[in-house]
Formats: sequence, C-alpha cells, structure tokens
Amino acid sequence: MAGQKKTTSIDMTEGSSYKLILSFTLPLLLGNVFQQLYNMVDSVIVGNVIGDQALAAVGTGFPIIFMLSSLFMGVGTGATIMISQFYGAKDAEKVNQTINTIYLALLIAVIPLTLVGVFLGEPMLRMMNVPDDGTLEMAKTYMVIIFLGIIGTLGYNINAGILQGLGDSRTSLLFLMIATVINIVLDLVLTIPIKLGVAGVALATIVAQIFSWLFGVFYINRHYVFLHIKPRRAEFKKDLFMQAMRFGIPSGIQQALFSIGIMFMQSLVNSYGSNFMAGFNGANKIDTFAFLPVQSLSNALTTYTGQNIGAGNQHRVKEGLKSSMILSVSCCIVMGVLLYPTSGLLMRMFSQNPEVIDAGVAYLHCVLPFYFLLACNFMYNSVLRGAGEMVIPMISSFIGLWLARLPAAYLIAHFFAKENVYYSYAVGWVLGLAISGIYYATGRWKNKSIVTKLQGEKTA
Repeated sequence: MAGQKKTTSIDMTEGSSYKLILSFTLPLLLGNVFQQLYNMVDSVIVGNVIGDQALAAVGTGFPIIFMLSSLFMGVGTGATIMISQFYGAKDAEKVNQTINTIYLALLIAVIPLTLVGVFLGEPMLRMMNVPDDGTLEMAKTYMVIIFLGIIGTLGYNINAGILQGLGDSRTSLLFLMIATVINIVLDLVLTIPIKLGVAGVALATIVAQIFSWLFGVFYINRHYVFLHIKPRRAEFKKDLFMQAMRFGIPSGIQQALFSIGIMFMQSLVNSYGSNFMAGFNGANKIDTFAFLPVQSLSNALTTYTGQNIGAGNQHRVKEGLKSSMILSVSCCIVMGVLLYPTSGLLMRMFSQNPEVIDAGVAYLHCVLPFYFLLACNFMYNSVLRGAGEMVIPMISSFIGLWLARLPAAYLIAHFFAKENVYYSYAVGWVLGLAISGIYYATGRWKNKSIVTKLQGEKTA
C-alpha cells in the first residue's frame, strides 16, 4: 500500500496459505506467550510470596474485568475485521478513518467503564460467593486498581488489533516484550521489598499496559505514514462506527455472556473453598498458556480471511481453513502429550499446598484430552468473523456455554465428585462446534463483506 515504510505487514492475498498463516502466527504466538508469561508471573509471585488466598483473589476478579470491558473490546474486534478488509481492498483512507473513529470512541467510553468497575466490583464479587476470609477484600483491591488503569489495557488491545488487521503480528511482539519486562520487574519490586501485596501486582500490570499502549501509538504513527492516530483532530465517522458496532456488538455480547457464564462456573468452584479456587485459577493459567498456539492460529486465520474477502479472493479462504485446522489439531495433540503427565509438577509453580495442586490437576486432566474440539470450533469461527459474520460465533458460544457447559457442570457437581465438573467443558465444545461447522458448510458467510457492500452503495 502506498505511503507505508519500514513495516512488517503481510499481504495474505497471494501465496501459500500454510506459509502466510505460519508467518503471521509465529510472532503472534511468541507475543501471546509473553502476555501469558507475565500473567503467570503474577500468579506465581502472588501464590508464593503473598499466599493461596491472594492467588484465589486475583484469579476470581478476572471474569468481572473481562465482562465489563467486553463490549468495547468487541467493537475493537469489529474494527480489526474492517481494517483487514479495507487493507485487502487497498483502501488506505478507510483504514485511517476507521482507526481514528475507534480511538475517539475509546476516549469517551473509558470514563463510564472505569466508574462502573470501581463501584460495582465488590457487589459482583459477593454474587460470585467469594469467601469473606480476606479473599474478598484482596479481590476488591485488585479490581479497583485494574479499572483505574483500564485505558492502558484497552488502548494496547486497539493497537494490537490495528496491526493485526494490517497483517503485522511482529510489532505487537515488541509491545508485549516491553510490557512483560516492566510488569515482571515491578511485580518483584512491589511485592518483596515494597510489600504492597495484591495492590502491587495490580499496579505493576496497569503501569506496564499504559507504557506499552503509549509506545504503540508512537510507533504506529512513525512507521505507518498513511496512518495518523490523532483522535482529537480526527473526524468521527458515524457510518464506520456503526459498522464497527454491527460487527462488534455480537462479539461484545458473546464475550460478556461468556464472562458471566465463567462467573457462574467460578461461583460453583468458589463454593468448594479457597484451596479449590486457587487450584482452579492456577490450572486456568496453564490451560490458557497451553492453548496459545491455537488462539494465535485463530487470530491469523481471521486476518487471512478478512484480507482475502476484502480482495475478493473467496476461493482462498477454504484453503486457509484447511491449513489452520491441520496445524491447530496437531498443536492440541502435542500439548496434551506434554502437559497431561506433568500437570502436578506444573501446579507446584503456584502453590505447595497438596489440595491446591490436586484441584488444578483435576482441571487439566478433564480438559486436555478434548482440546481438539475447541480448536476446530475456533477455526470455523475465525473464518466467519474474518468474513464479517459475527452473529453465528456468538450463538455458538452462547449455546455451548449456557445450554451445555453450565447445566452439565452443575449436574456433574450434584451427582459426582467435584473434581469431575470440568468434563462439562467438552460437552459445551461439542455443541458449539456443531453449530459453527454446519453454518460454515452452508456458505452464507461469503456474502458478508463490508467492502463489497460499500462498493455496491457507491455504484447504486
């Protein structure tokens, strides 16, 4: 694209799908590893320096943070898809307008989001049955600080989405490396010599995110000369914002409903006490880490699909899906073989308490054998999102979680041992995969391109 210099963007409209998707995935995977690394470092430091109650507190607040920020994150996802399609169509003006419109929306939305998070955090924690044995107070402290600095998290994710839409996954790695180093150093400083407890961990997180976000704005403006992130001087494009809303609201609702569902799941876990909570939260970190290759492939496939849909190369999408399916299922097999027999050893990173370790091992042994189901569902949904079909992934997630996983979890908890509740995950994954896979087979997603619609409006 004209006006671009010294960038690492990948044009995915030509060439081998395997090579393009892997080229995009590998830096993205390394970046996601860094992101999860500092999340895991948080948990390791919290569990070993502050204690098991603190580990439970930090983990139990995440679904609330994710839920309250999910609507705006969904709009950001919609903008990423628009950017990838406009970039595939070589429309630099629309790319620039979309970016600045979303940034204006961020600056407006972050104020009420912060206020809601600060003032409603404690009531939500109480609804989740967080034990009032010190865990509740620590979870509240962590959440308030995170929400006071939430603009850094949202801004960082917007920057990452912009770059992803442009086919650049390497630069996001740089931002994540900066954030990781800052976060780890501050974690250690603010919890060992300066004993701030969970407040120190939260402060380390928001400082790292804000610094990485601001550096990202500077970098994008400097290296992509056709982009100018200057929202105060930019014109708000209502039509582009509404399109981002149409794309983003289903994704935001999906993420919000997912977060609420996880809160119900967390409530069930919390009812078994702080040790079981800590085991769940520690194992969840390992689970998230292990699934990063599939998540990275999924993001790569979304961008690949978006660019090719924008360029009118719909025939290449099926090829990209096949390549991603093979790669993602292979990753699941490798992860299962590596992690299943070492689950107990890995859980000792977070705690030396046998009850915490056993609870975490139970979680991992229930979900690892069924990873491939979730991987396939991710790939189908990535194609649908990249094409601009956002409603079906939302329906797939809603039904898989609310009509399958949660009812199954509570039924299993009632009739069997608490360690078996995590088999409910596979139940939900099967149903979600069936919905997304069947819709993909219909081919209706091929008619969702925003570029084609805008071109039709211009010629009408």
